[in-house]
This record gives sequence, structure tokens and C-alpha cells, in this order.
Amino acid sequence: MALRFILDHAQDLTTKKGLARDVALELVAIELRRELTCPAPATLDRRIASWQAFHRMRNLPSPFSAPLVQQARQKSRRANARPRVPKSPRPVTRDILEALLATCDVSLRGIRDRAMLMLAFASGGRRRSEVTALNVEDIALGDFREKGLLWIRLLETKTTKRDQAPRLPLKGRAARALVHWLEVTKITDGPLFRPVSLADRPLPRRLASDALRTILRHRLELAGLPVDFSTPHGLRAGFLTQAALDGAPLAAAMKLSLHRSAVQAQKYYADVEISENPATDLLGD
Repeated sequence: MALRFILDHAQDLTTKKGLARDVALELVAIELRRELTCPAPATLDRRIASWQAFHRMRNLPSPFSAPLVQQARQKSRRANARPRVPKSPRPVTRDILEALLATCDVSLRGIRDRAMLMLAFASGGRRRSEVTALNVEDIALGDFREKGLLWIRLLETKTTKRDQAPRLPLKGRAARALVHWLEVTKITDGPLFRPVSLADRPLPRRLASDALRTILRHRLELAGLPVDFSTPHGLRAGFLTQAALDGAPLAAAMKLSLHRSAVQAQKYYADVEISENPATDLLGD
């Protein structure tokens, strides 16, 4: 049965006939499957993980641990390998970010957007949900007056839990932009980033988790770029891409981005045009 499960996920059912196609059509009808084409290997991995968790809950041996099934799974992955599709069409590198910041005026909305974009980029390429989840209490201002440095506490991220809450530094222009937002709004507790009313006043509620996408699209349009030029993940990709362009060691960039896998983070470094790689200029001009 486990082998059949893997086989059904390893074939394109568009032109097939039989029980597998009939079941797939029923799953599409109830919106548990998108299409009849072969799912991505990552989709199969997630479903197998669910089955394995079910077996652990029932204290049963998992058939997916059998050598024959694991071999079939590996062959299925190789047969259905797909080119990597980036989560964002383009990274938001420093020059693009500067163009976006130039559209932020002195209104509260402009001050907020500037602080959000700078924080998301400069603190390691934060995910949009991490930015909107921040509270004022998560920002430590103790070192700002003397060192121009803020500390950001991330209570929970994709790779860390509450008992591992990392503290990340925010320096320079990004730190000043965030402090300016706090000063002009006089927010002392609760959500850090909030909606701004038509009367240019901060509202008491938190921004929606997807607000950074809307803000980024708005700023791209104001900067004369297509609204689909990039996505919020482009800020994360842009941080690592810019770190590679500036010659920052991968390990140093990962300490801020909080990537657990060096292989995953290395992909952004590999995407840098090889002629722009700092290693090509070791002898100078």
C-alpha cells in the first residue's frame, strides 16, 4: 500500500485511466488536490510525514521506513525532480530598497513603511509574519542612545520556538527609522506596526500578517517598478544576495537570517552573478 501511495504521487494522471485517476478527480472536486499532474516531491514528503506521525501516535511501525519503500521514494524524487522556483521573482537588493525608501514621505504611513522595510531587510531578511508579529516590548532600546543599536526579540519564527527566542541587532539608519516611528506615534506597548487612519493616526490594532506584501506592492508602484517585481520574500533573498555581493561570510549572514541549513542559504549566494563575486577581484584593478 505504501509503494502504491508513492507510485500514485509519481505519475501524471492527466492521460491515465483507472482507480488512481478516479480518486484524484474526487480529491480535486473537494479541493484536496489541485490538478492531475504529478505533485512536487516536497508535497509527497509532507504527506508521508503525516502518515509517519499517524503511525507514531498509534505506536505502529511505519511502512515508509522499509528499505524497499525508501528506495522507491528516492527513485520517485529523482524521476520527478523540478527546477528550483524562487519564492520571489527578484531579490530586493540595496539599490532596489533605496528606490523604495525614496518613496516614503514624512506622513505616518511613510514613516511606518520606511521602518518596516528597513527592519525586514537589515535584521536578516525577516519573514512578513515575523515583522507584523512584533510588539513594542520586543524592541530593546537600552543601547540606542550610546551605540545607536537596537535589539529585536523574535518570540517565534519558522525555525525557532518561544524557548529559543533569538535577539537580533538593528543598527544605523534602520535603527533610527524604527525609533523615529516610535517617537512620532508615541506607542509604548502592544503591536509595533499598526494601520494608519485616513486622518494620519495610528490605530490600536495590529497590521494583518500579509500587510507587508501590500506595502511592498504600493512602494514598488510608486518607485516606477511593476507591482509583481518582487514579493516580501524578496527582502529575505535580497539580504542574503547583498551579503554575498558585499563579500560577507555565509556563516555571518546565517546568524542574522536564522537559516538552519547552510545548503539552503548557500543557494542565494550561488544566485549571485559570478562576475560580481568578490572573489574575482582579489588582485584589484
